[in-house]
Amino acid sequence: MRAPWNGSARVLDGTATAAAIKEELRERTASLRAQGIVPGLGTVLVGEDPGSVAYVAGKHRDCAEVGIESIRVDLPADATQADIEAAIDRLNADPACTGYIVQLPLPAGIDSNAVLERIDPAKDADGLHPMNLGRLVLRGSGPIDTPLPCTPRAVIELMERHGIDLNGKEVCVVGRGVTVGRSIGLLLTRRGVNATVTLCHTGTRDLAAKVRQADVIIAAAGSAGLITPDMCAPGAIVLDVGVSRVVTEDGKVRLQGDVADGVDEVASWLSPNPGGVGPMTRALLMTNVVEVAERSLEK
Repeated sequence: MRAPWNGSARVLDGTATAAAIKEELRERTASLRAQGIVPGLGTVLVGEDPGSVAYVAGKHRDCAEVGIESIRVDLPADATQADIEAAIDRLNADPACTGYIVQLPLPAGIDSNAVLERIDPAKDADGLHPMNLGRLVLRGSGPIDTPLPCTPRAVIELMERHGIDLNGKEVCVVGRGVTVGRSIGLLLTRRGVNATVTLCHTGTRDLAAKVRQADVIIAAAGSAGLITPDMCAPGAIVLDVGVSRVVTEDGKVRLQGDVADGVDEVASWLSPNPGGVGPMTRALLMTNVVEVAERSLEK
């Protein structure tokens, strides 16, 4: 749902919160540079999909703002599996690259799983490498010294920085994708957060009844307007994470979140879309890169 709205729900302002995180990262990168460590974010972009091109460009603008070096690897749309894997091998071996991402989707015919699993887990800036997710499963308490999934971490950070205590909260996650749905429960159920999680999806029977029981609703199904006001308990905290492309009456394509209009009249807190979790995800991507650099200094 887009801001501003007329309802009484308070805004979980991802833009302002991400700006605060960036300011903190500037200080941390300056400290690292003073000690001879320069964090570097790499990106692997295959082809010229407009959305992917814009997304990667935004990441590198963010890096420039906080003092992280940019390492761009742009490959043509007809790049082979071997070409892409060779680029990954170079980034794995490059000491200037602290962490990197492979921009998805990859062209048809490319084995995306093989590409992603080839990433050095220590340089997995998205935090979605199977080894890093496996460590998250095994380490339900205590510190984690591997990159964390960016969007799930962004969702939790956004709430915590607005003073929302998740301890004991009933959280309903709607969406089963790897980026959010399947991984966010691992973070929410850690002892340090201590929430109880129900994972639903568009195939869940009586989805509305399950969502209505939640203190916190995380809508990440990529289904426009899926979460309606009647599905939300009064005072629920709602985060709009999903993004869909919808065609308006005038034939234009518009990005729309999973939360329908009117939820602002029921919820106590609501993250706008855009301007909520999206800016936070980019900020937490950079946080992952800086943390990897800080851990290398400790070692």
